[in-house]
Amino acid sequence: MERPFPTVAVVGLGTMGAGVAVAVAKSGRRVIGIEAGEDSAARALARIEEATAHAVERERITAEERTALLARITVGHELAAAAEADLVIEEVPEQLELKREVFAELDRICPPSTVLATGTTALPVTRIAAATARPERVLGLHFFNPVHSMKLVEVVRTVLTSPQTAEDAAAFARDLGKEPVAAGDRAGFVVNGLLFAYLNQAAAMYESKYASREDIDAAMRLGCGLPMGPLALLDLIGIDTARTVLEAMYEQSRDRLHAPAPILGQLVAAGLLGRKTGRGFYAYEAPGSSKPVDAATGPARPKGPGREVRTVGVCGSGTMATGIVEVFAKAGHPVLLAARSQEKADRAKEQLARSLERSVAKGRMTAEQRDAALALVTPVGQYAELADVDLVVEAVAEDLAVKRELFATLDKVVRPGAVLATTTSSLPVISCATATSRPQDVIGMHFFNPAPAMKLVEVVSTVLTAPEVTATVLELTAKVRKHPVECGDRAGFIVNALLFPYLNDAVRMLQEHYATVDDIDTAMKLGCGYPMGPFELLDVVGLDVSLAIERVLHQEFREPGLAAAPLLEHLVAAGCLGRKTGRGFRDHARR
Repeated sequence: MERPFPTVAVVGLGTMGAGVAVAVAKSGRRVIGIEAGEDSAARALARIEEATAHAVERERITAEERTALLARITVGHELAAAAEADLVIEEVPEQLELKREVFAELDRICPPSTVLATGTTALPVTRIAAATARPERVLGLHFFNPVHSMKLVEVVRTVLTSPQTAEDAAAFARDLGKEPVAAGDRAGFVVNGLLFAYLNQAAAMYESKYASREDIDAAMRLGCGLPMGPLALLDLIGIDTARTVLEAMYEQSRDRLHAPAPILGQLVAAGLLGRKTGRGFYAYEAPGSSKPVDAATGPARPKGPGREVRTVGVCGSGTMATGIVEVFAKAGHPVLLAARSQEKADRAKEQLARSLERSVAKGRMTAEQRDAALALVTPVGQYAELADVDLVVEAVAEDLAVKRELFATLDKVVRPGAVLATTTSSLPVISCATATSRPQDVIGMHFFNPAPAMKLVEVVSTVLTAPEVTATVLELTAKVRKHPVECGDRAGFIVNALLFPYLNDAVRMLQEHYATVDDIDTAMKLGCGYPMGPFELLDVVGLDVSLAIERVLHQEFREPGLAAAPLLEHLVAAGCLGRKTGRGFRDHARR
């Protein structure tokens, strides 16, 4: 089968355009690079030569391959040169009228068979195509930066793009060694449509002083395994670019969650655009530098003296409870593992022993360390046994009535001055606190599953939590080798408040038939470096758990955009809850 588009013109050779030109030339195609003016063309060619020299140094290509690649690229400043191309890829600045002018001129210059593609990240491809007399041969080809390492290309069709044009564009992307995903023409396409709403909410969370920028970024890196925190990512993308994308999304959706957070406009007005200007949410060593100079290092710091914690009680016998017991025992704390019966407590300790044995088998700890940790754990079948501990961590069912009943019991049996902590992921900590006569001693200590492996703990203070209790838990969390982040008592805390609206948006995208489950998952993994796509993650978490969290968030914030997607509700009603039932967004029973 003949390879599509043997000659490709790239109009606009900034960072993205130069990267595209090199990727196309690397595939063996002839590349016509076009810049606005002789000086700009010369700088663009120098940029390409420098980038390919770095590729040789890093052994991505050989010196011979570089020589052949450069021989296939010509760079000039006359748009008329695009007449020789089978495909033109436009990568000029993200301004609608500028792109429309370029496309109108390309339409005049190029033969009718030439396909015209825009590299826009958010602007409407349909309006760009309308500047030509060949809208059926116009589409979007959204590459990701840096082009040499990012595998994703979004192939964006308008209602007028011919199926053959879209198929040829996808085949072209695959021939470059990329993974194409099909997208329709709406603001943000797949990746930015999901990513930027999340980034916007993170900016709003920081603006409201709910949590520090370091804690927000650490929470999403450590709690979700993301390669970068949202505020650091906004600085990398460029705050002006992010604001432009969000404005385009809001213009189309009228969803308040897409309306750019005011702080983005303030930073843009001040010229603080992120790394490229040397300052955004963080300050950097110099414009273009990736090294922040004003970021706090390490986890959140205790605020004043805390209380001494030697002995710990953990209430519960499930996976989370035994994981938390393991964390404290491995750190040297005597732990009482308290369940509703001695039999349940004994079984939980047996589960702990198996977990520790696996760690020994994998070389993560010695047999002596395993035995020492197990010796520190005492299973008990009555909560009254917790009378003398310094800290109690509740890890029972995520049911407010159950938790309140337990806290009322703990209030009666645990000594005055002990800290009482809940591991709830979404319920109000204050509701647990008010079930006691000592709400000043109650705090949220949200571990992530599996607790022994996940570094993050959200430390959640209510309006009544005493400062020394917050200090105690921040200090203790760091001592047991976890990373605490501090936040207030509102639905979702940091991680779930940012994660679940993103997952809900992905479900909406699917229910609107905008893209497939596989394309959305592929786009987010390849375009953002996420460890799992949103539907993979939903099936792992459980659709019922996800729906419950979505409802809590909607109830708390009353934002229409936070209402659970009907498709999620329908799947839960049908009993399709994800991996645990064998079917969710994918059929796991057949795998």
